Parts: sequence; C-alpha cells; structure tokens
Amino acid sequence: MKKILSLLVLISGFLFASEQFVTYEVDGKKYEGYISSPSQNAPLVFLVHDWDGLTDYEVKRAKMLNEMGYATFAVDLYGKGVRPEKIEDKKRLTSELYKDRAKMRTLLDGGFNEAKKLGLNVSNAVGIGYCFGGAAILEMARSGAKLKKFIPFHGGLQTPKGQDYSRTKGEIVVFHGTADKAVSMQDFANLAVELEKTGIKHEMLTYSGAPHAFTVFGSKRYHEEADKASWKRFSEILEDTF
Repeated sequence: MKKILSLLVLISGFLFASEQFVTYEVDGKKYEGYISSPSQNAPLVFLVHDWDGLTDYEVKRAKMLNEMGYATFAVDLYGKGVRPEKIEDKKRLTSELYKDRAKMRTLLDGGFNEAKKLGLNVSNAVGIGYCFGGAAILEMARSGAKLKKFIPFHGGLQTPKGQDYSRTKGEIVVFHGTADKAVSMQDFANLAVELEKTGIKHEMLTYSGAPHAFTVFGSKRYHEEADKASWKRFSEILEDTF
C-alpha cells in the first residue's frame, strides 16, 4: 500500500510540474486550454487570451509565471483548433461573445471548473486577461467569481448596459496605455468612477506612449518600457496577494 501511495504522489507531482495542453468540454463542445504549474499547491493565475485565441503568447506568459512559482490555467473561449488569423474572423469571434455575455460567462466558468478538476489551487487565485481577454476577466469580476483579483492588461473597460460591479468579490487592477486608441482614457476614467462608487477596491495604472496591445512581444505595438513596468508591478501584486 505504501508503495502505491508513493507512486501516486510521484505521478501527482509529475502532473503538477508539467506544462501541457488539455482538452475539455463546455456544453458538449471541445475546448483546449493550457496548464503550467510548478507544484501542486502553487497559487493560480487564471489567464484569458486576446482575440487571437490561445496562442504561443499566452503559453510564454504562463511559462514566465511558472518560473516565478505560480501555476497558470489559460482558458480557451473559442474552441479547440479555433485560432483565427484574419482580422474579420477575430472580429466575428469576439463580437459573438460580446453580444452573448451569458455564453462568455459559461465558457469562463467552464474553464475555471476544468482548472479545479485538474487539482489546481482555485481557492487561491487571481484572474488576468489581455485585450479581449481583459474585457472577459472584468465580465468574470461582475459575475461574482471568487477570485482575489481581476487584472486586465490593455483590456476593454466599458461596463455593458444592465451590468455593474455589485457582485464583485475581489479587487480590480487595470494596466492601460494612454496612447490606446481602441480603449479610450474616458473608458478608463468611467471605470474608476464606477468602482469607487460601488466600493470596489482598485488600482489603475497608465503608461505614457503605450498603445493598445502594448505587452505583445514582437508586434508593432509592443512598448518595452510599459510592458516591463506593468509586469514588474504585476509581480509585486502577486507577491502581496499570495
């Protein structure tokens, strides 16, 4: 019996130290997330991809977090194998979810439940998202999800009509570029006012000269100074949270 238990512990340790794609289902449709974890009880970062879908970018961020001692579950909101390359396809996929917030929440919950099934530490977790994923992580915040913090990087900041932050359980931290032409500084200010009015603890940071998608390595919009500064502050927030 002791040998069997030892073997199970060894297998468990291998699983949680692994980095791999995992297939799961939500409402009968297959999705493919990505797990990266250094240990079984590592604090969890629940990550939502940008409008490209779950790509090498999210995998790289997950690996960076793994090296810092955090587990990551990168959720998939499009479907297994759905990784759009054309702008019109990216707009279509995101638009469908923006118009159907109930479906967006179902997919977010489905991914979070999968992380729980995998044994990740969902009781000690924060959520982050990039661009479209930033808007999605704020949707998760408004849904009342039990995460300690909700952190959008250059994400959509508008609150949909009929929604508010009255059910929000955790803190909000926003990383935004003042040169962002897709998400205005007015949106940034409106969110700050709304969070203050609702009594939600928040921290909102802007970076001069940083455009939309300023953290995306290798892109024309990449802004190294803003990316490094926001990641540094993000790292400090993780340390303070966990």
